[in-house]
Amino acid sequence: MQTFRSEIENPIVEKDIIELARKIELFNNGKIDEEKFRSLRLARGVYGQRQEGVQMIRIKIPYGKLKSNQLRRISEVSDEYSRGRLHITTRQDIQIHYVDLNRTPELWAELEKDEVTVREACGNVVRNVTASETAGIDVNEPFDVSPYADAIFKFFLRNPICQEMGRKFKVSFSSTDEDTGLSYLHDIGYIAKEKDGVRGFKVMVAGGLGSQPRHADVLYDFVETDKIIPIMEGILRVFDRFGERKSRAKARMKFLVKDIGLEAFRALIDEEQNAIEFKSVAIDADAYVPSKPVSVEAPQVDIKDQAAFDLWKSTNLIQQKQEGYVAIGIKVLLGDFYTDKARLLADLIDKYAAGEVRLTLRQNIVIPFVKEDLVPFFYTELEKLGFVEAGYNKAVDITACPGTDTCNLGIASSTGIADELERVIKAEYPQYLKNDDVVIKISGCMNACGQHNMANIGFQGMSVRTPDKLVAPALQVLLGGGNLGDGHATFADKVVKVPSKRGPEALRRILNDFEANANGKKFVEYYKETGDRYFYDLLNDLQDVSNLTPEDFIDWGTQEEYVKEIGVGECAGVVIDLIATLFLESEEKIDNAKESFDNKVYSGAIYYAYQSLVNSAKALLLADNAKTNTHAGIIKDFDEKFVASGKINLGVTFADLIYQINKFAPTQEFAAKYIDNANDFLGKVKAFREKDTAAI
Repeated sequence: MQTFRSEIENPIVEKDIIELARKIELFNNGKIDEEKFRSLRLARGVYGQRQEGVQMIRIKIPYGKLKSNQLRRISEVSDEYSRGRLHITTRQDIQIHYVDLNRTPELWAELEKDEVTVREACGNVVRNVTASETAGIDVNEPFDVSPYADAIFKFFLRNPICQEMGRKFKVSFSSTDEDTGLSYLHDIGYIAKEKDGVRGFKVMVAGGLGSQPRHADVLYDFVETDKIIPIMEGILRVFDRFGERKSRAKARMKFLVKDIGLEAFRALIDEEQNAIEFKSVAIDADAYVPSKPVSVEAPQVDIKDQAAFDLWKSTNLIQQKQEGYVAIGIKVLLGDFYTDKARLLADLIDKYAAGEVRLTLRQNIVIPFVKEDLVPFFYTELEKLGFVEAGYNKAVDITACPGTDTCNLGIASSTGIADELERVIKAEYPQYLKNDDVVIKISGCMNACGQHNMANIGFQGMSVRTPDKLVAPALQVLLGGGNLGDGHATFADKVVKVPSKRGPEALRRILNDFEANANGKKFVEYYKETGDRYFYDLLNDLQDVSNLTPEDFIDWGTQEEYVKEIGVGECAGVVIDLIATLFLESEEKIDNAKESFDNKVYSGAIYYAYQSLVNSAKALLLADNAKTNTHAGIIKDFDEKFVASGKINLGVTFADLIYQINKFAPTQEFAAKYIDNANDFLGKVKAFREKDTAAI
């Protein structure tokens, strides 16, 4: 423990890491419940793997920007604590695998030496804030969204209002109307706009993928930049209070908005405004320091294969708004690369670019601020690393989640089939190396981490059962999804389910038909014109499972016969229903409230007190076998079962007591009173519980 106590300068981070180490020790000694511990470690980026006894660590890379020193630090950590492989996710994070749980505190401490965090990378929290990978360099952007994404990340990290929500919460920023940040599938999506010379954002809410994708609604067509933090705080408060908590399948914000409607949701946000301390939060974009390119003479190089170089330039260079510079797109197969290459890449960008890379939503890498005359030199250097494959962000650039490689929820291989489909495209459809119209994405299960249901052509890992009751790996084929820009999109239709080994043939038929009949139309437009029935008929015979061969029972990327194994998912943590644990948590939250009060963070103190009140009420309801699906439901039911019945005398209703939170401004006086209310309430419910159990 002392090794990182003395080396971490930030006392808040130090406290976090020491707490994780303490909870791991308690867990190992059987003194903390497994499900309670699960929620804590998830919020610290520690995620269970398909393989027993090891963990996946998700490293948060806000808006995908990664400095060279941070890339080196992550590489050192991966070598020391993992296996030297880095995986780029579709949310611009980096994941490393096969980590010993007991070593995670020191791993985190090592990362923090270069201001890299794992805090809130998993769990029921605000996840990594993503953004267009070309933010700050895009020729079409009205302004750089990076300072605003950075402000959102910092404001809500460790913020008490979003530490224990019913489900995860995802936020994105798009630089232009092309909406490359994919606002339409996020809980909140911000699209950069400028109105009469004033910076602002279009605000999209309640989108999501998963088994039931939902297109986000437009909450505001335009808000000025100083309103984006207060708006998000109001949304989070409403989601925390009214969002589902019991049924994980219905706990995302998209279900809340679908159930109550956008106008009712907007009204609830308005009701929270009294509780929000800062009605306007000015974000000083000029204070944000972007990376600056070095000035260096271009070394002389010899291009050995001019045709390959010309093809690469045509597909992997991105024009910048800064004159004389381009960005280089690196196509990273399946988002996987290794630490030896990562270090050499860090050295290269330090010496010849701006000392940063961007991780992309399609699991690739972008190097910004490359001088145009340095492009041949970069090509030769990247070629040594195996980083000059043509087709960045083109049809051949397939996105895939880890699937059955490491994920508990994986049903069929996503990486194996992605590798094979890329091979098919390169060998049989070379024209698609330059085609950015067709987007292909693959997920190993319905949860859509590979974003398969927003792709033009999507594949979802499944299984099929033969007439002889044998089980084989399968792929559901989805068609017609696509990003239409400015917050508009279509989600893909489920068309057929085929054995996995027939996935390449399904792709061939789809592409052959598109080539022959689309007549220059984009895939989304062509699919809309032809319809799902047309493609069902085209692919239907591939669904027949009565004639499978032994090879069909072996999934892509493996030599072993397929066995369907689905573990317990951890994408959003697990709801904790232990009465004693809840009382303990209530006490901890009151302590947190007092600490925030002493630090003069009154809004935080009030919210901790609110959480304590809810926890304490939930404990008694659970003891009475009552439902505790939402905070609002807990408040209502506690009044009915304990206050109205006269079992507990509060002098007021529990609703009147707890809903002071959105009736009064977050002043010092109210914070002190509300903390006292929470403390008194905890005393009363604990006394009732002790009396009740003693009577039994």
